[in-house]
Amino acid sequence: MIDRTEQEIMENWPQSENPVVSVCCTTFNHENYIGEAIDSFLMQKTNFPFEIIVRDDCSTDRTSSILRDYVHKYPDLIKPIYEAENQYSKGVKAMPVVYKKAVGAYFALCEGDDYWTDPLKLQKQVNFLQKNAEYVVTYSDIQGFDSDGDLKRSYGGAKRDLEKNELQKCTSISTMTACFRNVLGEVPPEFNSTRMADLFTWSLLGHFGKGKFISDIGPSKYRVHDGGIFSKKSDTEKLRMWLITSGALYSYYDRIGNQELSDYFLESNTKASIQLYGFSNLLKLAWKRVSIFLKKNA
Repeated sequence: MIDRTEQEIMENWPQSENPVVSVCCTTFNHENYIGEAIDSFLMQKTNFPFEIIVRDDCSTDRTSSILRDYVHKYPDLIKPIYEAENQYSKGVKAMPVVYKKAVGAYFALCEGDDYWTDPLKLQKQVNFLQKNAEYVVTYSDIQGFDSDGDLKRSYGGAKRDLEKNELQKCTSISTMTACFRNVLGEVPPEFNSTRMADLFTWSLLGHFGKGKFISDIGPSKYRVHDGGIFSKKSDTEKLRMWLITSGALYSYYDRIGNQELSDYFLESNTKASIQLYGFSNLLKLAWKRVSIFLKKNA
């Protein structure tokens, strides 16, 4: 646990101000990692107030106990959410639960098995967003590493600025580095069926502005381990996840009448289907469905 006290962390903050940034962290069975994540939030040096919201999804290890120790030491900074039952297994998306409790003008994301390395990360991101209204999200570089500490250089999203339509079309950015404006409000119902909630989030943010890659932020650390929800998935499983996600995005943009994006995600979904199942198998499935329809309407 970091040595800084609450008073030391808050010494440069204006008095009686609401949090400018809400650090949004989700965790499950991260007893070996959650302390490092929270320490990386607490080491942030800012001239504005921030809050730390950590949601534990009914961990079966010591994660919640470790979180309680941090809350005891930092009661004014850390706002915990303890789920009585695991919500992921029920299909409940993690981050929207955190967003509802967050009050900051900006949200900064990081899961409980990742962590930041730059103590000025939040300050640099907020400085930029406050001066550049046409941007909705900022992000930076990451380093992936495994349990042996070996670097995995293939991980990480875009390392350049992104236009609005690139965000809307789900150009990947590194989730644990993202800091974005609190503009989303209630997420659409299609969000609940996605398997890649971060990509859906970037697409929604693209309605509001562009993306900025900030190169002078030290790389955040992305942990590749067997307990990771995404990092250890096979390429086939990741493709299935994208198939479901692109289908959800197609449904969303079709419902709100955005023809360009609904067509884009329909095409993307079709390509993923062909890649996953093969063209001939898709034709057989389509013919089977047509036959069932014809029989029902004969």
